[in-house]
Amino acid sequence: MSFWNTIDQPIIALAPMEDVTDTVLRELLLGLTDPDCLHVVMTEFVSTDGLLHKKARQRVIHRLLITDSERALLKEKGVKIVAQIWGNTPENYAKVVKEITVEMEFDGIDINMGCPVPKVVARGCCSGLIGNPALAKEIILAAKESTHLPVSVKTRIGLKSIATEEWIGHVLEAKPAALTIHGRTQKQMSDGLASWEEIAKAARLRDQLGLELPVLGNGDIQSLEEARAKCAEFALDGAMIGRGIFHNPWIFMDEQRERTKEEKLDLLWKHTELFDRVWGSTKNFHILRHYYSIYSKGFPGAADLRARLMQTECIADVEKIIASN
Repeated sequence: MSFWNTIDQPIIALAPMEDVTDTVLRELLLGLTDPDCLHVVMTEFVSTDGLLHKKARQRVIHRLLITDSERALLKEKGVKIVAQIWGNTPENYAKVVKEITVEMEFDGIDINMGCPVPKVVARGCCSGLIGNPALAKEIILAAKESTHLPVSVKTRIGLKSIATEEWIGHVLEAKPAALTIHGRTQKQMSDGLASWEEIAKAARLRDQLGLELPVLGNGDIQSLEEARAKCAEFALDGAMIGRGIFHNPWIFMDEQRERTKEEKLDLLWKHTELFDRVWGSTKNFHILRHYYSIYSKGFPGAADLRARLMQTECIADVEKIIASN
């Protein structure tokens, strides 16, 4: 039995997001997490091909970094951490999964079969695998055979059109440890509303097949309360929260209230300092800057502050702006 089956339901997870859910943001969110409000976090998704390519490896390996301070918080909060990987070659999955299992301290591995980015899909990766169920199944089995860690899958309800039961039926044949379903097709990208009715169909199919793996829903969740309500309404085992963190970094707390300007600026500065300590802000400041809209809203003068922050070039600029507010 994997850890997925030992968590008190509903399972609450943080979605993997490129250039977002790095070790810095995960540590920041873990520091704001109440007991039993977050159970699983995932890394940014990492290319199996990239990890196995000598030159490309240096550009992607950082996505699997877990700092000592994050590790301590994971242990303190009782939160599991899962490495998410993507690609379309079973042999490469086998090699990468073995490396992650032996050399890195992760609690599980997740296969990305949901990213809708057209250039990735055109290569037959991520959501592109929805159109190639035989290969998708082969990839899941190759990963499972290469590790003792639980191997889960995150996917969507179809490629160009909804095909929930047909597609999920193929995935379930490989018996992943857990299944997270984003309630949109690949073609929809992030447009329209996620269909939780389709996600529920996948869970009922799991039940019909007599499988015990948890099914989580994903899409449009803006609060912890909403996540739990969705699980109850659609009889799901858990929910995964993604873009909701951009509206509220305190989302994994039971007590919700409007945060003061001072609290938001304090968190902005904490994020900036932590990012600088881990990555160094000089080269990567453009990445850090796109977080600032999270904190600079909801109070008088926020728009002007946000505009000034978006023009910053270094940590000293941010410090001066915050001091002047």
